[in-house]
Amino acid sequence: MKRMLWVILMMSCGATFISSLFPLYSEYYHLNSLQITILFAIYAAILVPTLLIVGAKGSDWGLKRVLRFSVWISIASTLIFLGSFNVWMLYIARILEGVAYGAFTGTAVAFLIKVTSPNKMSTAIKLSGVTVLIGFGLGPAIAGLVLQYLHWQPLRLPFWFLLIMLISALLIMETLPKHDYLPGQKPAKTKISIGVPSNIRSHFWSFIGLPVFIGFTLQGIVLSLVPSFAKNVIHTSNLSVSGLLILLLLGGGALAQFIPWLSNPVTRIRLGLLFLVIGSWIIVISGQTASLMLLCTGIFFQAVGGGWVFQVTLRLAGQLPKPEERPRVITAFYLCGYSGFIVPIVGVGVLTQFFNLNLSLIVLNLFASLIIIYVLMYSVKFNRSYSITNSSVTT
Repeated sequence: MKRMLWVILMMSCGATFISSLFPLYSEYYHLNSLQITILFAIYAAILVPTLLIVGAKGSDWGLKRVLRFSVWISIASTLIFLGSFNVWMLYIARILEGVAYGAFTGTAVAFLIKVTSPNKMSTAIKLSGVTVLIGFGLGPAIAGLVLQYLHWQPLRLPFWFLLIMLISALLIMETLPKHDYLPGQKPAKTKISIGVPSNIRSHFWSFIGLPVFIGFTLQGIVLSLVPSFAKNVIHTSNLSVSGLLILLLLGGGALAQFIPWLSNPVTRIRLGLLFLVIGSWIIVISGQTASLMLLCTGIFFQAVGGGWVFQVTLRLAGQLPKPEERPRVITAFYLCGYSGFIVPIVGVGVLTQFFNLNLSLIVLNLFASLIIIYVLMYSVKFNRSYSITNSSVTT
């Protein structure tokens, strides 16, 4: 399990590594806010259909084979970033990264489940979620520190570090056992679909899919805007600040999952959603007042809220379906999450063409608040059903 978690950590670092470089790319290639936002979101736009396809077909193709190709594609993306001299190369590299991580995500979950004993299954699923969030936060932090304190080829040097990290993932992955079909065994034909069983479909979409969607939306907006936000609104020229703020957001969300308070999952997700929306409004206020303290406070609230929402929804995605349905449902879970990166983040770039940044964030926060209100109302129905199911299992 530890070796696979290292591979997940390195790939997750690569998925968000570019975030700290957005201000430099904006200045070097003269990109406006919409172009920067698209550069961020095109990754998720490619990731989602790749995740859907590979999540359904990965077992047929061979799980370890898919993992190997995904790491190699991520390495190819990094090499393009290293040699980029035109903006179109950045978009190509981001597309490849979307393909790489989309293929990796669903397959890694299925592979981790297969290499883990049944009695450690829940621990493995929890640690995989924690590792993903830590990696998402660690990538921009490493890139930001390299940019700020190693003054040599700022658009190239960070990717040498990422290349070494990905090569380490590739080498460690090769030591993992194969868990494909036996020779002569014909794999069952699978069709490309979301794969959520009908008996849990309502609960999944309303209390798992929607919360993780809106969590990724709110945190994705911060993730894409923190570099320019720190530079233009908070007026700090330290390039490591944005990376460390992203680490606070996502790494803090991973650590928040270990807080034992509020063990009831429904109560935990309710409070997590409230923390998310409170944090997002504090961040808006920080932009209006140019307050770094308020920005950090808002990110802290979002970190705790996002960590709890991610933790509980991932746990429910693994708990509600039957064991044989679990990998496809968890793939659908990540599909909902990464979908949250697309339309809302592009929406920021579009809205900023007509309004200022703070007004654009207010519009999106209102959208997110309405969804959160719906989820909180639905939680009453879910809590009733979940309590009945748990009581029948314990008795």
